[in-house]
Amino acid sequence: MPAEVVRAEVLPGWQTPDGTRMAALRLTLAPGWKTYWRSPGDAGIPPAFDWAGSRNLAAVTFHWPAPDVFNDYGIRTIGYADQLVLPMELRPERPGAPIRIAGEMELGVCETVCIPAELTFAAVIEGAGAMDPAIRDALAARPMPAVDAGVEAVACTFTPIADGVRLDARIDMPRVGGAEVALVEAGDPGIWVSEPQVARSGGALHVRADLVPPPGVPLLLDRSDLRFTVLGSSRAVDIRGCE
Repeated sequence: MPAEVVRAEVLPGWQTPDGTRMAALRLTLAPGWKTYWRSPGDAGIPPAFDWAGSRNLAAVTFHWPAPDVFNDYGIRTIGYADQLVLPMELRPERPGAPIRIAGEMELGVCETVCIPAELTFAAVIEGAGAMDPAIRDALAARPMPAVDAGVEAVACTFTPIADGVRLDARIDMPRVGGAEVALVEAGDPGIWVSEPQVARSGGALHVRADLVPPPGVPLLLDRSDLRFTVLGSSRAVDIRGCE
């Protein structure tokens, strides 16, 4: 079933001025199917990658395009429908030498039901490459940095609850259009984050969410690791850390 639902293709991209390679992984889904963002929402499978078989690959940095919000059967999930072009910046161990990618990806895909899938992909990337419009467009679709969006301040307070803490954040920022949605990441994928409640008061966006660690695990939270993604009809904004 997964092979009929989703397939993966490596786009080789181009060499950047600082010696990395801007490539991408293109996931093509069957009509009506979707897959998840790096943080899937209330129910979903976060994507995971294994690069163990690769050669001349020191690090991979993903540049996630702004996701969509889906509400199905009362459950909110975050992801992409039909296709995802995920730019991945490859840092070679030996600049100038070919990069041999042998990757494995675990992900979730959903139509009326959600199922786990495993993909494998491989490519040899070498030479200067060329600008790829699909990668360019995916990079342009990333949430803009907070400073470019006019975010002035982010203040957080934490209140203990039975199994974790309640986060209340005040984000001083211009409107992003339409019904604003906020996504919250705790920095540790093991920490469960409830669906954030969002309210607008003039120039401030108020975001509330519960953060809960696994049972029996102490909650270790670094304010600088908190990450907010605000989605609106006109743009998306990436906000990192809070005071």
